[in-house]
Amino acid sequence: MSPQKGKHNENCGRKQNQKMKPFLVYQYLLKNTDENHFVSGEKIANDIGADFNISADRRSIYRDIQEINKALLASAEGITLEEAEEILLDDEEEKVIKCAKSKQGFYVSRRDFDFYDLRLLAECVYSARFLDKSRANMLVDAICNLATEEQAKRIKHDVTLIDRTRANNKEILNSISVLSDAISKEIDGQPHVPEKVSFEYLHYEIDDVKSQKPRRKNKKTTVSPYYLVIDNGNYYLVGFNGKQEKQYRVDRMRSVTLSGEPREGAEHFNDVDIKEYLRQTFSMYRGKTERVTIRFVPDLLDTMIDRFGNDRNVIYGKEIDNGKNYCTVTTQVNTSPQFYGWLLGLGKGAVLTSPPEVVQKFVDYIDKIRTKYQ
Repeated sequence: MSPQKGKHNENCGRKQNQKMKPFLVYQYLLKNTDENHFVSGEKIANDIGADFNISADRRSIYRDIQEINKALLASAEGITLEEAEEILLDDEEEKVIKCAKSKQGFYVSRRDFDFYDLRLLAECVYSARFLDKSRANMLVDAICNLATEEQAKRIKHDVTLIDRTRANNKEILNSISVLSDAISKEIDGQPHVPEKVSFEYLHYEIDDVKSQKPRRKNKKTTVSPYYLVIDNGNYYLVGFNGKQEKQYRVDRMRSVTLSGEPREGAEHFNDVDIKEYLRQTFSMYRGKTERVTIRFVPDLLDTMIDRFGNDRNVIYGKEIDNGKNYCTVTTQVNTSPQFYGWLLGLGKGAVLTSPPEVVQKFVDYIDKIRTKYQ
């Protein structure tokens, strides 16, 4: 191949890629700039040219940025490019890509998500216990693609400080999708009759604590699904098992499939206030529903409101005992071992005061624990 011919081919490649230049300029700015980081037109031209074999100079970059701003405004406002150009001539603040006041370069001034939004999303992903580590890292990488490279480094540094026990079921996102379809009354714009689902429900065994095994060998569990709920970092399915409502950890489900059979239990769930039901059911453990009163020190008021809420079904009050000020809360709870354990964790700061039969059950619960240490 002669040098002349090679040069001709190289120039042809550059011309073919020129149409992509405004797009690449915008992607470059999204990845490398924000309110605190600017890039000059000359640097953009050099980097774009080197990375993509595109002819670029400082002036062509300026023109690209003008066109990008017009296109972004026209798309956002639903107006013509000509109208967008007139608006930008009158109002610099409408520009997405701006020139820094110091004239040091250009930067992207507005994004769909700012740094704090993205960091919050990443933290939510890492705190979701139903996601295995590899899936969580993949989702955080996707979130970081919406940030600049400097912001991505900060986000990953911050969120990797969170360390939690995670599920090891890699099917969970597919399971959530199948369960969502089963519950839906419309799929892809077409009517759908909510249907039962079948799955293997897993648990750990002492001989192998690294992997879960089906609870019922060679037999699937069939449930009528009604609600998907996130509680304490875990995903749960609330369903009807033919007799009563029941909860299942979604990360413990495997091979979730639609049964094709219409779900049952509609009459039962019509009588259930799902928000009240979930509020009373501590961490998805069941017990007898009782209306109780707890007396506590004022410093625990935030803790009580976080746990019980502050709607009309929850009554807060004041009380004085031996000259000391206390608060009280009266509410419905499921008097399960999980509730007693939570209350015990508050130490001397909270006292269950009524009804007497529940107080006695709590005392019995404490006594049974005490006997284990005698």
